[in-house]
Amino acid sequence: MSIATQYNPALSEEKWYQYWENSGFFKSVPDEREPYTIVIPPPNVTGMLHMGHMLNNTIQDILIRRKRMEGYNACWVPGTDHASIATEAKVVRLLREQGIKKSDLTREEFLKHAFEWKDKYGGIILQQLRKLGCSCDWDRTRFTMDDDYYRAVIMVFCRMYEKGYIYRDLRMVNWDPVGLTALSDEEVIYKEQQGKLYFVKYKVEGTKSEWVTIATTRPETILGDTAISVNPKDMRYMHLIGKNAIVPLINRPIPIIADDYVDVEFGTGCLKVTPAHDVNDYEIGKRHNLATIDVLNPNGTMSEAAQLYIGEDRFIVRKKIAKDLEAAGHILKIEDYKNTIGHSERTDAIIEPRLSLQWWVNMKEISKPALEAVMNDTVNLIPSKFKGTYRHWMENVKDWCISRQLWWGQQIPAYYLASEASLPEAERQFFVGETVAEALEKARVKTGLDLQESDLNQDPDVLDTWFSSWLWPFQVFKSLTEPGNAEAKYYYPTNDLVTGPDILFFWVARMIIAGYEFEGQKPFNNVYLTGLIRDKMARKMSKSLGNSPDPLDLMDLYGADGVRVGILMSSPAGGDLTFDTPLDLTKDALVSKLCEQGRNFCNKVWNAFRLVKSWEVDVEKPLTDLDRLAINWMQRKVSATAAELADHFEKFRISEALRAIVYRAIWDDFCGWFLEMMKPGREEKISGAAYERVISIFESLLQLAHPFTPFITEELWQNLRERKDGETIMLTELPEPIVVGDDFEALTAFELIQETVTAVRNFKMEKRIGNHESIDLYINTKTPEVFTFNRAVLNRFLNLKSMEFVDKGPAGTGSLRVMTSEFYIPMGNVDLDAERAKLEKEIAYSEGFIASIDKKLDNEKFVANAKPEVVEAERKKKADGEATLKLLRETLAGLS
Repeated sequence: MSIATQYNPALSEEKWYQYWENSGFFKSVPDEREPYTIVIPPPNVTGMLHMGHMLNNTIQDILIRRKRMEGYNACWVPGTDHASIATEAKVVRLLREQGIKKSDLTREEFLKHAFEWKDKYGGIILQQLRKLGCSCDWDRTRFTMDDDYYRAVIMVFCRMYEKGYIYRDLRMVNWDPVGLTALSDEEVIYKEQQGKLYFVKYKVEGTKSEWVTIATTRPETILGDTAISVNPKDMRYMHLIGKNAIVPLINRPIPIIADDYVDVEFGTGCLKVTPAHDVNDYEIGKRHNLATIDVLNPNGTMSEAAQLYIGEDRFIVRKKIAKDLEAAGHILKIEDYKNTIGHSERTDAIIEPRLSLQWWVNMKEISKPALEAVMNDTVNLIPSKFKGTYRHWMENVKDWCISRQLWWGQQIPAYYLASEASLPEAERQFFVGETVAEALEKARVKTGLDLQESDLNQDPDVLDTWFSSWLWPFQVFKSLTEPGNAEAKYYYPTNDLVTGPDILFFWVARMIIAGYEFEGQKPFNNVYLTGLIRDKMARKMSKSLGNSPDPLDLMDLYGADGVRVGILMSSPAGGDLTFDTPLDLTKDALVSKLCEQGRNFCNKVWNAFRLVKSWEVDVEKPLTDLDRLAINWMQRKVSATAAELADHFEKFRISEALRAIVYRAIWDDFCGWFLEMMKPGREEKISGAAYERVISIFESLLQLAHPFTPFITEELWQNLRERKDGETIMLTELPEPIVVGDDFEALTAFELIQETVTAVRNFKMEKRIGNHESIDLYINTKTPEVFTFNRAVLNRFLNLKSMEFVDKGPAGTGSLRVMTSEFYIPMGNVDLDAERAKLEKEIAYSEGFIASIDKKLDNEKFVANAKPEVVEAERKKKADGEATLKLLRETLAGLS
């Protein structure tokens, strides 16, 4: 067969992925096998593949492919999240470009546009995951707005409301003025920002020259002040308590009150109280029965209640009011001030605290089983360092605001009497039901009226996206809508969840809560928390910063396997990965040293394949001694590697597993040693029996590497032998990880041979002895049988003329030491004077080294106080140093 000189990932990847998918290799149905289940963290339906997705889904694919090869019924459920805020924003923007305002549409018309957008763009990221090689069961693709999923979310709302876990209340919320919706605390990202601290003077009513000064970063909210508060123990202001202050510019009198919350040390010790625009002020307001004046509209402009600047943006007003206050003599001073500001996780808008009537989940009670499950390792967090932060969050959990002022999402199943539409929102009766018919029946019973469905109006708000995705591990199998179905019983609870630590509380904790609350058991066994991907400046990669490469560009450049290897190269669980991709201006392409290593591996193993396929075979030729040695060693090495990988996977050391198979077993052992030993000489043929073993070993290594690099391993496996239609490496069984005591001894012995070969080759290079020049090798060793047994290996790599065991080196030889063995090599044409000078220098260094250790060991205080293992290590260093010194002196004597 004709083999290309270079591996072409583009051709291989498209060909084999289509083959896998068309053949149904990813598909899973319940059977007699043990299931292994992963549910994908559903990317936003608006999403495009980014580096975080790459890392997360590569790890999931590795886990699922390995379990499939271990004989499990492997099921990886894909899907997308409807992402209320992000999707609605995209649809609104698209409609605006078409000259359509959301306000001009009915809810049904808007949702029609939203679903059209979802159908057109919502599956892009799932297609991109295919390019990465993700072996999901695509027939199971779920969406959090699927009909049955939608129904499950409504069922859960109603069930929790009936149990008293869901309630409606007027409370302070995080308000997104761009998304025009409330957010939960977990959807607020805090960023340090440079701002100003304004010191504003308020006239004390009824006095000629007395003022109180407050410090604020938000002077626009002054127009909503309803009190000035001081600490009751602050002697500076005790005489003012009970008096009034005058709000600047609008001249409204407000009381001066006393409250322990006020920090005497901060600012001036006086606090302006704006209950409508600050969480703490709101609590003070409740304690003192203060009025609440909301000076901001939902979109962040000033409301009519502000009296001034009506309709203008809050940040423009901030600058204007500062100037107007200064002109009116109310500014004492303005200082630069750094403070932490909350931003919307979705729109990046600066959050406004806002008093709003919303739906809430009482989290304290339902969180207890989920806290206990993680603390006792029923649900295992990997790495375990996250248990502390998980416990802190769960023990201090706040009630969850679950209503969102949007149209895209599951509409809250609460219904109001149309006849009460004119009443204040908080005074209207509501009836909760899974359907309008169910709510209508409740309304009839409670009111005693003969109501019709037209007499009820459904709450216009939708539920927080996380309120649907917390059901993901079981509702993807329709557990709530089809209770007790065979698939839910078989696949749930799932096995492993792979996600980022940044959504440990958004999603992971809530899924554990939901698992125990609705299914009575944990949703998964293990949670593997990946690190975050950062650029060389340690910034989290994000498209908004422009520091994230396009993963599709990387795959085009390095191949999917190359990128998979690159991104896993230094990515331990929970540890952040630095991923630098500078632009190579000469090639107008991104450069990734990590991905380049991945691509180099693919080329290395491709070249190994070309080499093996180039050998001519003689079926009659018997195995040589070298063949037997090499095959025996490499077969043991495959088993040892299989055992090592099994241990790494059990402990979720994915990066270590990658290095063990890709670099040590394949690159170094197979390509660097085994093939060199098996390679027939020029004009020679390899024995048929030996060739069969080479192919078999090559297949085993490809199988072990397949989860990491699925495309090239399939390509090579298919071409190593003739395969039948419908065969694939991904359904073969992994090599047995059997390594017993004799194997360990043999592998350890061969490591001595490998180190010897490397050391002698380096010695020859240093002494300018040609690599192909044959040499006599004299050995002083306690294990001569190891060298005798592996004589054929030493001959192949070192071109030995003779090998002899001695007690000391003959005259005219140079020396080196490997482990506890000493080697002597005739110096030939080496410059002996230069060699003697070098040896004398090394002897002097060794003598100084030993003297420094003796000084330490002669120090009674050190020996008495140091740990025994530290003292023993120093003694070991001295012994090694003395052995080296002895060898150097003998070598010098031999050159005299």
